[in-house]
Amino acid sequence: MRIDIVAVGRAGKDSPEYQLCETYSARSTASGAQLALGPVAIHSVEERQSRKRNIAEADRAALEAKLLLAQIPRDALIVTLDATGRQLSSEGFADALARHRDQGIRNLAFVIGGAQGLAPELSAQAQWSLSLGAMIWPHMLARVMLSEQIYRAVTILANHPYHRA
Repeated sequence: MRIDIVAVGRAGKDSPEYQLCETYSARSTASGAQLALGPVAIHSVEERQSRKRNIAEADRAALEAKLLLAQIPRDALIVTLDATGRQLSSEGFADALARHRDQGIRNLAFVIGGAQGLAPELSAQAQWSLSLGAMIWPHMLARVMLSEQIYRAVTILANHPYHRA
């Protein structure tokens, strides 16, 4: 099952966030191959025009939604990241990934919005929503945390000692 992280904003290739996401994605892809999980890819989008003009947050979210949707595979199961979503333990998250894989889902896309959140029309297309906790995180850190949790899920499913519960 291919896993895509589709997110608003771009991190510079020298930034610690970019490096961490790339490291965890590469680890997940390598370790997940034997489990039919992966590859894991990260797609960044950025709506630059709305920053130049005085555009309402809802309109900016709608513009970002179009860019995000363009990066999501057509047949993907969509999971949005949102503070109001389901909170799962690492084991619960691993179980969810395994369940989707076992149900024959070929593409799973995690979607992270910008500062104003996701447009309602994009959220409505999601099969479920995931929360990284009650705190609000910058989208770059949310990417890192999600990337690490995907890798952790792979190690849990592989009975690897990385996850020490």
